[in-house]
Amino acid sequence: MKTLWIFVICLALITSAKAEIRLGVAAPLTGTQAKIGTDMVQGAEMAAAEWNARGGIRGEKVVIVKGDDEASPKQAPVVARDLIGKKVVGVVGHFNSGCTIPASEIYDESQVVMVTPASTNPLVTDRGYQGVFRVCGRDDQQGSVGAKFALETLKAKRIAILHDKTTYGQGLADEFKKYLEKHGVKPVYYAGVPKEELDFRAIISAIKQTQPELWYFGGIYDQGGPLLKQAKQAGLTAPLMSGDGLIDTALIQTAGVDAEGTLLTFGPDPEKRPTAKAFLDNYHKQYGQHGPYAIYGYDAANIILHAVEKSGSTKYRDITKYIHNTEFQTAMGPLKFDAKGDITDTYYVLWTVKDGKFVLYDEAKK
Repeated sequence: MKTLWIFVICLALITSAKAEIRLGVAAPLTGTQAKIGTDMVQGAEMAAAEWNARGGIRGEKVVIVKGDDEASPKQAPVVARDLIGKKVVGVVGHFNSGCTIPASEIYDESQVVMVTPASTNPLVTDRGYQGVFRVCGRDDQQGSVGAKFALETLKAKRIAILHDKTTYGQGLADEFKKYLEKHGVKPVYYAGVPKEELDFRAIISAIKQTQPELWYFGGIYDQGGPLLKQAKQAGLTAPLMSGDGLIDTALIQTAGVDAEGTLLTFGPDPEKRPTAKAFLDNYHKQYGQHGPYAIYGYDAANIILHAVEKSGSTKYRDITKYIHNTEFQTAMGPLKFDAKGDITDTYYVLWTVKDGKFVLYDEAKK
């Protein structure tokens, strides 16, 4: 009888262990970029909660397993191996391209699908990994959109470029520079600064001496705020342009009025998309104001979970095949991937800071 009970208990434990679908979320959850990582996690958690409210996937509960990559390229593979060891069916993440690229090599080797909400460097999808996807755009698109706007709309000729020496920041700055030079404009200044640096006075002085009409920064909001404040203190009056890495309320909280007029490239405004209304209403009710990448974390999670449900499998081959061959109805609208794992639609539009808020550039000019 004792042996029978031991068998029953073990069977129950085995059944319990199988009765959940584990979805990994990898992002910076500590440090200066924790805000955006938390937004991604909350978006994924909301997706999981909605699936569970409907009974889960084939009766199995969706469980979010978090991994803190600390925005560190060295830590990202460690997190990847940890999530794989915890038997996740897929991973939402990472945020930084410099983390996503080395981590994706681990996921590919272990045959675990990943969908990044935010990593824009072309190398994320250019290496031929079938299970690597992103729900955002690419920096060769983003840099070109920003540079074209600088030349054609702003009519700028004297442009300075600064980057944070990361895979994302330098990659984006280089794409911006490439477009300028292709169209006959050579930057008056080009330099990099370590991503940990917060004293920009010497660099700003050097940029100011070039008398730029516009200056560009490839980097993240945790540096962007101090950079804007110090620029205004030094009398650098030219507007700053940057990419999606700066578009977070933390930038405005840090820079205050000094952020006014900053130009940014990012995706469409979810507030203008009927498909996003339910997400926004529910997110605001549960977490408060949404960060820019919360909705992308939500969409990335739903894509993986839909693939698990509709393919009827948790196997890499089946999930990957389904994602490649399906048009998804996401909160940001219909979305389909090309053979590389990139979204097929155009993505980037111009934003600016006006009256302490991020608004679409065209609307700010009305």
